[in-house]
Amino acid sequence: MGVGPALPGPVIGLRREREVLTVALGTNRHVVLEGPPGTGKSTLLRAVAAETGHDVVFVEGNAELTPARLVGSYDPAAVMAEGYVAGSFVDGPLLTAMRGSGLLYLEELNRIPEETLNVLITVLTEGEIAVPRLGTVRATAGFRLIAAMNPFDAIGTARVGQAIADRMCRVVLGYQDEAGEREIVAAVTGGAARPVALAVALVRATREHRDLRTGSSVRGAIDLVLLLDGLLRLRGVAGLADGGAREATRDALHAALSGRVRVTEGVERTPESVLDEILDGIWPADAEPPATDGSAGGAPTPAGDGPGKAGGPPPEAAGPESRSGPPERPGRRGPRQTARRELQLRHASFDDVSPEVGELDEEAFAALMGADPDAAAALLADLALATDRELRSAARRLAARVFVQVGRVGAARARGTRRLAVARGGDGDLDLERTLDRWSGPWPPAPEDTVARRWTGSRRAVCLVVDRSGSMGGLGVAIAAVAAAGVVLAAGERLETSVLAFSDRVEVLQQHGRHRAPEDLVLALVGLRGHGRTDVAAALRAAAAQLRTAAHADERLVVLLSDCLSTAGEPAESALAGIDRLDVLCPLPGSEEDGALAAARSLAARGGGAVAAVRSLRDLGPALTRLLA
Repeated sequence: MGVGPALPGPVIGLRREREVLTVALGTNRHVVLEGPPGTGKSTLLRAVAAETGHDVVFVEGNAELTPARLVGSYDPAAVMAEGYVAGSFVDGPLLTAMRGSGLLYLEELNRIPEETLNVLITVLTEGEIAVPRLGTVRATAGFRLIAAMNPFDAIGTARVGQAIADRMCRVVLGYQDEAGEREIVAAVTGGAARPVALAVALVRATREHRDLRTGSSVRGAIDLVLLLDGLLRLRGVAGLADGGAREATRDALHAALSGRVRVTEGVERTPESVLDEILDGIWPADAEPPATDGSAGGAPTPAGDGPGKAGGPPPEAAGPESRSGPPERPGRRGPRQTARRELQLRHASFDDVSPEVGELDEEAFAALMGADPDAAAALLADLALATDRELRSAARRLAARVFVQVGRVGAARARGTRRLAVARGGDGDLDLERTLDRWSGPWPPAPEDTVARRWTGSRRAVCLVVDRSGSMGGLGVAIAAVAAAGVVLAAGERLETSVLAFSDRVEVLQQHGRHRAPEDLVLALVGLRGHGRTDVAAALRAAAAQLRTAAHADERLVVLLSDCLSTAGEPAESALAGIDRLDVLCPLPGSEEDGALAAARSLAARGGGAVAAVRSLRDLGPALTRLLA
């Protein structure tokens, strides 16, 4: 059907709503436009009014809009001089629109007091109103009442009475499609296609997230593009593909959207943590920025994964061609997500825990957790990356509770004022046995190769460094999440913590000196799927940089959760500067012939620390307690 000459001007999308509103006004109907913020209610009305030649009298609805303010009132000074005559009366917006053939636009209709709305009943039915001392005022032929309201806002609102609702037509507006929102954001901001597409994808994801009661409107995408563009220019970053662009995107995302979204009641999360999860899904920390497909409706597509350990990735990190079950649909969630068929093949208890699509039976999971904690933890970690969106959201919420609770086992605070500790360097009494364990080469050993024992205070800085390369998945991810929760829970006045994740790149999950809720940290970790090569040296240097910010710490130690089998970068032992002690948690090691445990022992010896083999969740709590006590 072609566009007739009576249709209004350029409003992006909303064709059906434009047609209905145009016809309603043409047939002398009053209309209420209903929809969430940012759907174009005001824009649509102004476009129709301009096309039909109507003036718009705008009224902001609120609790202070009294009948007198809406209708009008006598000017006291004029009454004193001339009495109650027509010239002493000052028209309010209602009478102004009724006398001038205009459209009265009442915004936020459900915020207006009931006594004020009752004034409109006769106007809507008879087209006239009786004003005390002034008489009856009749509306001209062109008068219409157009109201707008957000039905999802429950703060400071009231239900519109049936007497008003029965006298108005209702046009419901929703958000435009993705192509339409991109067009709106590009037109307002003048932004390039790539940041516009990224902003729109992030904003639209907030409307679908299960932990958010209310997502952001397109206004959030507009602000996000403008803030991101300003931050990139301020920080000297050329574009999204350059280093520092993702951090700028995260800062802009928090500023633009954290005040616009509303977390669902009963969900103990911050808006920032939900936004971080959305960003991780659309733009993973170790991936290239999402690209557009060039079409009008194309969504950003995440970059592919890198290779795993030498010798090939494990089954859970393999590409689509090596997986059982149907191939995944390309999406904007970032980390490769796991189909139900694959989860059924991988976990014997999957059908008990998730009997239907989108369902997670917490009672069945609790039973599995009691019978086999490792199997339950591995299943929960994999469910957090399921292609089933409802199941994935439920699994992440459950993981935040379960893994934090398990992590409390290892949360031990430092006690006492001073203790005898070992540290790298020559300051203190030489520990000959530990020095010989880590020394190789000509005698005497270099100062940095010696290990000394000295009395030290109890203030310590701990950096947990988690391997998320190709060998991590399932139970490995669960162990990492529990370890992170345990480290953060152990933090206090005498123990400062930070958390890093690494493959061939390093991501700071919690900066030193900044608090992050353990639940948020768990959600960040379970959203990571192991991929890429292993650069232990880069991770240790990043950990040392975090520890340097702990100016008042008496001891700076790193807890490395990794098999220590580097496949990229320099030798790990070359990156121990600035670390007083390095302890290694070796997750799921094979036999010593496989080299994992041997590599972990060698690196820990060079770092003056110890090794704990973590084959299950039961091993993790005691190991963390020993290291953090």
